[in-house]
Formats: sequence, structure tokens, C-alpha cells
Amino acid sequence: MNDDPDIAIIGAGIAGAALAWHLAPHARVLLLEREAQPGQHSTGRSAAMFMETYGPPQARALTRASRAHYQQPPAGFTDVPLLAPRGVLYVGWQGQEAALEALLAELTATGAPVGRIDAAEALRRVPVLRAEGLLGAVTEPDAMDIDVHALHQGYLRGLKRAGGALCCSAELQSAHRNGDRWTLTLKDGSTLRCPALVNAAGAWADVVAARCGARPVGLQPKRRSAFTFAAPEGMDARAWPTVAAIDETWYFKPDAGQLLGSPANADPVDPHDVVPEELDIALGIHGIEQGTRLTIRRPQRTWAGLRSFAADGELVIGWDAQAPGLFWLAGQGGYGIQSADGAGQLAASLLRGVALPEQLQAQGVDPNAMSPARFASGPG
Repeated sequence: MNDDPDIAIIGAGIAGAALAWHLAPHARVLLLEREAQPGQHSTGRSAAMFMETYGPPQARALTRASRAHYQQPPAGFTDVPLLAPRGVLYVGWQGQEAALEALLAELTATGAPVGRIDAAEALRRVPVLRAEGLLGAVTEPDAMDIDVHALHQGYLRGLKRAGGALCCSAELQSAHRNGDRWTLTLKDGSTLRCPALVNAAGAWADVVAARCGARPVGLQPKRRSAFTFAAPEGMDARAWPTVAAIDETWYFKPDAGQLLGSPANADPVDPHDVVPEELDIALGIHGIEQGTRLTIRRPQRTWAGLRSFAADGELVIGWDAQAPGLFWLAGQGGYGIQSADGAGQLAASLLRGVALPEQLQAQGVDPNAMSPARFASGPG
């Protein structure tokens, strides 16, 4: 891109990439990524699922609005399906009757198809579950795996085809508003100017805001650890659903011929290149072994990622209340990938000053509920 862009987006994870793809046909877009490769942090470390029951109300609305793109992406977007059937079982044992009933009521209220199965049916679907005291499970049959890499790369390729640009190893050092333009200074000393600047920096979004002279909104990054391990010898686990403990202390799911497990932790941390804690992995292994007949002798791989939350749990999407020309696309929590296309549509509409697409309106997307203006008096 020879000229300065109309819109510069800080952060080339799934949020920034989706927005850039939606904007590129309408504006000159530059996507800036501080790492050498896009999606190195949260996006590249996610074992994402598409679950219309997951998250607070607006996150669920954006997820529903994303379904059409994920199920039928435009020609040339990807050569592989973005969604694959998986389903989820939320399993409980004796003493957890109330928790199962409460979750069933909560998920039913979202309008998504959910149900309840008994212990025998849960064991038929996942034969390694511990049978002693098993009550059964709440089921979410429409939950699906997301091919995160294919989705992310589809957005990035489409951005370039539409004339937009991606620049990696380009960390924002500072940004200053002069009249109707931002002047951005990158870590290598180079500068550029643009009318609109989008903060899609994930766990670092409050840090980027401070570098722009704007007030942080109080995002809290939280570490989640995960690991992979071998499926039981002689047992085909590929069609198993995701299995999650009703008390949210562990889950596991099939993943590329192995099983992927997690303690489902959400540990508050400062933004950094997070690594898994040994205790997190040990707790995940212990929980899975307590709830199943699986034996996990040694994880094949361990990692951790950051999920960043605003105080009320909803995404932060919209113009900054006090910094002209600064736009927020942050606070995706644990539902940023499943809601990425809807969030990209919403952000693109607000940036362009056009009406929300009908599919967003139909799903009950409310821009005011996600606006940074709700934090105008300070975080929290």
C-alpha cells in the first residue's frame, strides 16, 4: 500500500482479520501485527467450538449472526469446511442433580436445541465415562468444531485480494491525534497517518489504548491451559462429543486423532506471552481421570492462551467515548472466534456509518450494549 490507509487496525488475530475482510471492499485498510506471524496468541491457541448457548446475550447474538458465513462461506474463502459436527455433553454425578437441572434451564432459555440424556445414553456416546454414580448429561447437539486456522487464513487472504495490506513485526509505539488524522509511530521508527484507528489488540487492548492517549476500559486477561493426550488404544474416539464437567472443572474433546483436555481455568494475569502452569495441567489431568476411565500418563503437548474480559463480560465494540477517531474491537472473552464474523460485520457498519446488516438486527444485536461508552466514567 503506497498511500496512508483510511483505517489502520492494530492486531491481526481473528477479530482484526475479520473486520479487515469486511472493510476492505469499502476502504483502504492496513492491518498491523506486532508479531512476526498473525494469530500467534489467543487465535492460534484456541480449540474453538461454535456454541450458540455460550457467552452473555450479545456474544450469543453475534455468534448466531456468524453462522451463515461459517456454514456457507463465499466462493474462494476456503477449500475446507469451517464447521464440523461435534456436540457437547455436560456430565454430572450423584450430588450434582441441581446443577444439571439449572444448566438445562439456563441453556434452554437461549433458544438453542438442548436436551437431557440418562447415564446409559451418556455411556453409549462416551464409553470411557465413570459409570459409578453417573446421572447423565445435558446435551447441546448443534455445537460444532471450528477450523480456526482456515477461518483466520480466509479472512487474511480475502483482505489482500480486496487490496488491503497486512504488515507484521509492526508494533505500535505511540499514536497522536492531529486534527482529523492519527499519526502512528511504530517500534521501528516508521510513521503513518490515518483518519480512523481500530484497537483490536486482544489482551493488549488496554495497553494500546494507553499508547493512544485513551483511557483503558478495564479488560482482564485470563489464562486458560490445555494439553493433548493419546486416545485409549483400540478405541475410536473421533466421533465423541466434547465432554465437560457440570462444575466446569475440566473438559476434553477429540482433536486431530488425539484428545484435547483442559482444566477450564480462568486465571487473571497481566497480558504477556502466556505459558501453561504445571499445576493447571495437573488439575486438568486429575479431573478427567476422576470423571472417566482414561489414564493420562504424559501429555503430548501443553500450551496456554489468554481470554480477555470486560467487567460485564460483553464485547467492547464501538467508538471511544473520549478519543475521536479511536475504535474498539476487544473483550472477546472465550467466544471471540465463534462470534468473529458477526463482530466484524457490526464493527464495519459502525466504522462506515451505515445501517446494521439485517442479519444482525434479526439476531438482536444491540450496538449500545457493547459500546465503550458504557465505561465512560471509568472501568468497572
